[in-house]
Amino acid sequence: MVDMLYPLLPFLAQAFGLSYSEVGFIRAANKAAMALFQLPVGLLAERFGERILLAAGTACAGIAYLMLGFSGSYLTIVGFLFLAGCGNAVQHPLCSSIVSNAYADGSRRSALGTYNFAGDVGKLVFASAASFLIGIGVSWDVPVQMTGAIGVAVAIAILVLLGPSHAASRAGKDAAAEQSKRSVGWGIRDRTGFFALCSIAVLDSSTRTGFLTFVAFLMIAKGVPEGWAASATVMVFAGGMVGKLACGLLADRFGVIRTVVLTEITTGAGILLTLVLPSLAAFFLLPFIGVALNGTSSVLYGTIGDLVESERQGRAFGLFYTLGSVCGILAPWGYGFLGDVIGIPETIGIVGCLIFLTIPLCLILRPSIGEAKAVTSG
Repeated sequence: MVDMLYPLLPFLAQAFGLSYSEVGFIRAANKAAMALFQLPVGLLAERFGERILLAAGTACAGIAYLMLGFSGSYLTIVGFLFLAGCGNAVQHPLCSSIVSNAYADGSRRSALGTYNFAGDVGKLVFASAASFLIGIGVSWDVPVQMTGAIGVAVAIAILVLLGPSHAASRAGKDAAAEQSKRSVGWGIRDRTGFFALCSIAVLDSSTRTGFLTFVAFLMIAKGVPEGWAASATVMVFAGGMVGKLACGLLADRFGVIRTVVLTEITTGAGILLTLVLPSLAAFFLLPFIGVALNGTSSVLYGTIGDLVESERQGRAFGLFYTLGSVCGILAPWGYGFLGDVIGIPETIGIVGCLIFLTIPLCLILRPSIGEAKAVTSG
């Protein structure tokens, strides 16, 4: 639900007469709520379990999108997207922790890649539907309200479908809770490696949110028709869907560091190429950028389990996603302000260059990954 907002941004900007910085603030408000609540959600899950939190958060997000469709001003849009972010905060930490612990045998990056792939299928479906409906003349509020209704229905399904499995695993959860009580601190095995991993994630998330927020505006600036430009994020999501699955598999086969270096270099080079290629060539390059832009996250998420004790992964994922959400607050807002000052093409150029700072951080992370593999082998 979160990322279907991207194709709506140019139409919201046109309908409400928004500047680039105001567009960035809309996205930042949604991420601010996620930044505030993802870490508390990870902590609460250790006490209350995932089922109720997942259902309540999904329902909250669905109701917020339903109300967003009735917005008549910039401030109400910001308010309802903040509420949607509060609900969406439950998804990533809880689901990622569940998957990571379920596949702790060494295939967690492939498993998380598959999970993220499923998420990108949803992004593609929702974003494509929104772009199509708006492209044929439907008002922007219709796909938003449809998304909200689906969110409420999914929340009910979570309560119904997870009920039996939740009850059946109660003893296991009680044992995990006892183990959690005996654990001290955050359960981080390697602080240097975890810091490097989080720093890579900060740069990766800033690049992803910055590029996705303004790629449609870049396409418009290059002369791509507005109807096509609105589907620019759909093109990125299409590639990202493949990347989330493929990069997780690549990391399990060829190693974390090699995969991250490859994807980050490809991301930066691809973004910079959009500035120099002709408009249509740049537009059709977007899916290939999406493979690397979105695929890196599967590798990073799957590496948390190598550096953090299993019973503390809920809070570790909460912290990790909170950092990403903080970037989602600052990056769109900051890049939007920069776009107002120096222009969108120049701003996208800066976005593409900053991602290369992840390469030296990969060198810091490398020894920690090696030690974690040695421990696992032992």
